[in-house]
Amino acid sequence: MLLTFFMIGFGLAVSGGVSIIAYMNFLPVGVSWADYIIFIAGRPECYFLPIGVLVMSIALFRYPNNL
Repeated sequence: MLLTFFMIGFGLAVSGGVSIIAYMNFLPVGVSWADYIIFIAGRPECYFLPIGVLVMSIALFRYPNNL
């Protein structure tokens, strides 16, 4: 159960991180860093990174010896 919880968090973190990196392709086009941050703040898939890190942290700190 705990490993499943950790792996779900890991999958969410990877999905969100890949989305954030993929949207960095807008920067060479001329989008400023401020506009980039505002853009990714409005994309729901970019919230998967902090949610995934939070889920993994809960799994690791709540049951540190079970993984």
